Amino acid sequence: MKREEDNIMYCLQKRPITIGKHTLLTPVFWVQAAIFEINLQKYCCSSTLPVELTQQIYLTNPLRSFSIIHNILFWIILYAIVGCVMLVSEFIGRRSELELLDDLWQSSRATFLILYGRRRVGKTRLLTHWLRLHSDRGIYWVAEPTSSFEQLRSFSQVLYNYDTPDTPAPPDYTFANWEQAFRELAKFAKDQRLTIIIDEVTYLMAVNPNFIGLLQKAWDQWLSKSNLMLVLSGSQMGIMQRQILAYDAPLYGRATAHSELSPMPFWTTKSFFPDYSARERVSVYATWGGIPAYWERLKPELSYHDNLRRQLLPSNMWMMDEPAFLLKDFVNDPYNYVSILRALALGAHTSGRLVTRTGLSKGHITSYLATLRDTGFVVRRVPVTEDESTSRRGRYYVTDPYLLFYYHFLAAYQSKIALGAQEEILSNIMQNLPEYIETNTWRDLCSEWLLRASAHGELPVPIMTVGGFWLRMSDIELVGIDRMESSLVLATCRWGADPEGLDVMDDLIKKTPLIVPGDGEEWSVYYVGFSAGGWQEGITPEIEEQAEKRAKGKNWRFAGVRLLDLDMVDRDLARWTV
Repeated sequence: MKREEDNIMYCLQKRPITIGKHTLLTPVFWVQAAIFEINLQKYCCSSTLPVELTQQIYLTNPLRSFSIIHNILFWIILYAIVGCVMLVSEFIGRRSELELLDDLWQSSRATFLILYGRRRVGKTRLLTHWLRLHSDRGIYWVAEPTSSFEQLRSFSQVLYNYDTPDTPAPPDYTFANWEQAFRELAKFAKDQRLTIIIDEVTYLMAVNPNFIGLLQKAWDQWLSKSNLMLVLSGSQMGIMQRQILAYDAPLYGRATAHSELSPMPFWTTKSFFPDYSARERVSVYATWGGIPAYWERLKPELSYHDNLRRQLLPSNMWMMDEPAFLLKDFVNDPYNYVSILRALALGAHTSGRLVTRTGLSKGHITSYLATLRDTGFVVRRVPVTEDESTSRRGRYYVTDPYLLFYYHFLAAYQSKIALGAQEEILSNIMQNLPEYIETNTWRDLCSEWLLRASAHGELPVPIMTVGGFWLRMSDIELVGIDRMESSLVLATCRWGADPEGLDVMDDLIKKTPLIVPGDGEEWSVYYVGFSAGGWQEGITPEIEEQAEKRAKGKNWRFAGVRLLDLDMVDRDLARWTV
């Protein structure tokens, strides 16, 4: 029989890797162990950031037992390390981002990527998934919100353990300064390709304002001359843009590429919720946006309604805590920001209405809005026919679907939810959700359809931008425009369950004179009707007749009409993006 000692392996893994906020190190002694090869997905309970691991896990067996006791120890140790463990789901989407990482890795020169995006959007999951495919020559390190000294020591020990995987770094081991650490990193990448990913880089910048300057010096003198692929990743988008990407930032012009990781597109909901109808998947998207860390909290076998009920249980308060967590990276005193976000979510889109709704002065409103725009959670929009820099008809909107949903439906009911009165809140949500989706999520999906249809040549007229159009007493939900080609696409967006009729399109056609520029050019105008519930049969000829009649003697010509329902939009978005 093979001796039990032949199973001796060292604990956890052969090479250190930082997982979430925990660095797993090779132990200083040899122990008897059982070997488990598993696929894991980790959620750090403090941040809920998913991290994918696919590797052999070696767990100590001090009791010399490979029975039930060992299995108990197995889960206790895993839970202690990662907080909670779930089976990993298939890695979905992110093809262009993975291709970018592959291109940077395959380059014969030093490359430098800056990746940023909101928390929970999947930056860590993307990077660790890609690194798993290139794990022989890769280091992944997450900065923690701690002192500069501890950050340097942690980074130093990761380099030490990478260089000497069989001999872990002494607990107090550290380089004297960041310059030494970066010089050592350059040596590692002198003769072989090496990737290093520094995640949550803004934590380094917060405690050491000179860090980016030090990195710039190191890149110019050593790192750029090595065979290194450097990736910086961060969630505080305003800081990333001002201090790393801005033209006056120390690293400006050094990066090979920079990318904002966007939320998952709508079509990917089909992979997460294969048994949901398109309408239910839109409801999911309206509630949790395209954030996979949120989706993976849901049970695909349950309905949207039942999933929402589960998430609103008093024992499951993450939905109530999440907004404060997202804002804490940007503001120390969130109260006035919360007031503004709630007012925006409830329809106060102008500075004047925000002043009335919040009681804050206009000067304070302007300052707070500037900060919220830096976070990426709020955007200023103007009518699509106007210039943003000169228009005085700007409106402010919450761009993040989850924050919008929370401040629209949940923020005012925290006490009731804590007391277990979620059925009342749930009833209110389900009653008002259709109107909410029509105004927000459905309009966004229709806007995406217009842009993608144009990009794929499936519109008879070109458009360059899509947005809304409004006057004091009238508005058009969506307008696509190409000024160079004098072409317009006017669209209406309805979320009702029943088929819409001629009156909806006739109302849209009547608004054409409000938007066609009087510049002496002849414009081409195309009409698109989006109705989730479909359209009454046989109305297309009547729409065409009305449009032709209203174009007579005007400076535009009727270019056609198209009517779509939810299933068509769903199918097209998947077809164009898969």
